[in-house]
Amino acid sequence: MKTTILHKAAAVLLLGAAALNPAFAEHNDGTAPATYRPDVTFTLKTGIADGKLVFIGQNGKIRDQVNPDLNVPEGAVVQINLVNGDGAIHDIAVPDFGADSDNISGKGASTAIVFRATKKGEFKYICTLPGHVAAGMIGKLVVGGGGPVAAEPNGINVAQDPTAVGKPVGKRGPQTLTVNLETTEVVGQLDDGSTYRYWTFNNKVPGPFIRARVGDTININMANAKDSAHIHSVDFHAVTGPGGGAAVTQAAPGETKSFTFKALQPGLYVYHCATPMVAQHISNGMYGLILIEPEGGLPKVDREFYIMQGELYTTQPHGTPGEHEFSLERLLDERPTHFAFNGTMGALTKIHKMEAKVGETVRIFFGVGGPNATSSFHVIGEIFDRVYDQASLTSPPLTDVQTTTVAPGGATMVEFKVDVPGKYTLVDHALSRLEKGLAGILHVTGPENPAVFKAHGEIDPNH
Repeated sequence: MKTTILHKAAAVLLLGAAALNPAFAEHNDGTAPATYRPDVTFTLKTGIADGKLVFIGQNGKIRDQVNPDLNVPEGAVVQINLVNGDGAIHDIAVPDFGADSDNISGKGASTAIVFRATKKGEFKYICTLPGHVAAGMIGKLVVGGGGPVAAEPNGINVAQDPTAVGKPVGKRGPQTLTVNLETTEVVGQLDDGSTYRYWTFNNKVPGPFIRARVGDTININMANAKDSAHIHSVDFHAVTGPGGGAAVTQAAPGETKSFTFKALQPGLYVYHCATPMVAQHISNGMYGLILIEPEGGLPKVDREFYIMQGELYTTQPHGTPGEHEFSLERLLDERPTHFAFNGTMGALTKIHKMEAKVGETVRIFFGVGGPNATSSFHVIGEIFDRVYDQASLTSPPLTDVQTTTVAPGGATMVEFKVDVPGKYTLVDHALSRLEKGLAGILHVTGPENPAVFKAHGEIDPNH
């Protein structure tokens, strides 16, 4: 009886890859146990080609190849991910190395095998279901043959700059504005050593921060890139009209759709793609914020930042190198593998730097794309002086707030003065999500303030 994928995942986390496969338990010299970090990762999808059941390559040099040769060095730790693309029951096995996955059924279901290629030669990988090899589900694993190895994944930077907040409207009167959005499907850098095929507005996650004022007339032009594989649209929560605009912007690849709306009410509003399956489009990165400032604009502050929280659902666990694939199964079960501020694991810790000076007032425009998880937004070492609950800009703000709740498809605006220099970590206080990539850092510089905080020893730089 095959081990379930849940049990396999637990074995990997608790015992390392040796728990999956005896062939994986030792190095070639038989001395030390291997650790779970593949040297080579391949992703295959089941499908039909020329009337046959086949495996289709999904990443790197094997993308779109039917039953591709998988070339690996001798001694390499190999991971093969399998995604169900045709809905039938399948598995994947490399019998010569004792690697055999669980069965998967239903489109989008996924599994994986991990093993060490301990001997040189040519070996078969197959689907072990009766008749599936004869139907075409057989390929070749070449160990030590000198062929190409899956390259280190390299994607574009999709992490949105948190300082890209546009210009405050000030005291100007109503105007007519034009907003141009392009929906794209791009391979983006998820983390060091891993990528993901994001769906975006303007090649960034979240999409651009749009800034207007109440009474403005706003023209929205939404172009779906020619090389997209899917229909896309946009739904603005700030719009009063059919589908928030989604009913008139369902654009096929290469099409442009447009509409005009009047900004009737001030607030900080989410926008997102609203093409079925809506949750998939959102989780892949299609969300953003539009700020409708009240008449006269917002009070002046020293620093403004744009941050959105989202979650990803992939066939591979968080931290796995290689190209990650979308998992419909995990999305429907609401079991995210990654959480992110501004699209990627290091967006606000490695890629973009948020800075302020002692004595300055910071404003954060914060939203949750989701599609499923509510955020408990918190800045470690700070207290929010003002929280505009649920992004209502006309209600009196809450004061002296430690953590604020933001629902999927919701937003808030928080403000606080920074009194002490140091590193302040932004988190969702559902803190297990920190282990799945959800963190940001605000760097505050300036003179010490012992009247507010005085250290009686060295400050740990990791906190």
